[in-house]
Amino acid sequence: MNPPSPWPDRWQRFSSGAVRAFHAYGTWLVGISWRRFIVLALALIVVMAIVHDSPPFTWRFTRTVEVRPPSVVVMPPAAPRAPAAPKPREPKSPGDLGDVQISIGEDGVRITRKPSAAASAASASAAASAAAGASVDIRIPPGQISDAIRQAVEEARRDIEEAAREAREEAAQAERDAEQARRDAESALADLVRERTGPRFEEHETRVGIGDFLMQLTLLWVLGSAVLKFTYKGRMQAEVKAAQATETAEAEALKRQVVEARMAAMQAQVEPHFLFNTLASIDHLIETDPARASQMQKNLIALLRASMPTMREANGDGMSGVRDLGRELAVIRPYLEILKVRMEERLATDIQVPDGLLSAEFPPMMIQTLVENAIKHGLEPKAEGGTLQLKAEIVHGRLQVTVADTGLGFGKAATAGTGVGLANIRERLQLLYGPKASLTVAANQPNGTVVTITVPYKAVEGSFA
Repeated sequence: MNPPSPWPDRWQRFSSGAVRAFHAYGTWLVGISWRRFIVLALALIVVMAIVHDSPPFTWRFTRTVEVRPPSVVVMPPAAPRAPAAPKPREPKSPGDLGDVQISIGEDGVRITRKPSAAASAASASAAASAAAGASVDIRIPPGQISDAIRQAVEEARRDIEEAAREAREEAAQAERDAEQARRDAESALADLVRERTGPRFEEHETRVGIGDFLMQLTLLWVLGSAVLKFTYKGRMQAEVKAAQATETAEAEALKRQVVEARMAAMQAQVEPHFLFNTLASIDHLIETDPARASQMQKNLIALLRASMPTMREANGDGMSGVRDLGRELAVIRPYLEILKVRMEERLATDIQVPDGLLSAEFPPMMIQTLVENAIKHGLEPKAEGGTLQLKAEIVHGRLQVTVADTGLGFGKAATAGTGVGLANIRERLQLLYGPKASLTVAANQPNGTVVTITVPYKAVEGSFA
């Protein structure tokens, strides 16, 4: 069997730690002022701007890169052409100077133009006449002057030949210079083409580092912290309000339990006393008036049957809920009938509750407490007794229940209570309905007391009615 992987536990610990760190950071952000937050954010940005180019975060290195420029077609420039030099020709005879032939004899000097190839193909007569027209004869008379002239002509011929030779040498040198210039131009063109089309190698400096990323991360961190500070404060306030609401609800629930416990204790004190007095009255009437004793016994049974659900609710949830008005009247009617037997003609009752309101929601034990107070502190101490009226009606959309008596009046009897019952009713109404319910106590005309309970009207499904 393979051992379980430790990664889920590690991930759970990591996530729990991250959540705790997040909440700790959010709490710290909320704890500082906005001014301090801005100062710390600017300080963090300045520090990152200083160190983001430092060697721990950024470094540079140099590398050689081959650069290949785009192909370029370069047209070679036309090579300079040397001037055409006349083709040197060596004279076949001392007097042959190209197209002109000079002959010196004893008779004088003769200069003759050589006939061309086309002239040689012409007719002999035309050639003879052309040759005759193209020749120059210089006659030199004999004597010492002729020798001097002949010598001068000979020197002139030598100068002409020397000039022609120099001209041929200059032409040959010019042709060689032109050829060298052409070769130099071709070499320069080839170098230019290689320079423009061949690969070149350059050195590039590359910058590598995380400094820029750290600066961006710092800006995002500052922005996220500002958003977190703004939103987390609202969340903390909501949590505080929720905690306060929970504490308030718990306090209200505890207060309600205290009030209900008081009501239950008061009921536990009243019911045994009332029960004992009723049983004693039944025992007395059995001997004196069996019919009235039987009727009183039936009313007691009805009272206990209606009171049993209330006592079970008191033992279960402290009577924190509500029930319908019909179930309250089911307890009040036999209770009043028993008291009418005990007080005989001194007690008269008037119950005005429409059948349509029997299903209305109403807190338990409140009407019974008001009826008991009215009889005990108002009607029973009065010698002639009086009338007790119970009325229910809808006033301005709310259920209004009134208990009025014609007794001595509120606080005028010697048996006047401490007002704990009314205070408990007010606290229960506040806990159940808040400001929507009320309890008012007023004087009845011409005498007596009127107590009114007003609660929101709402029908109870599956009610007693």
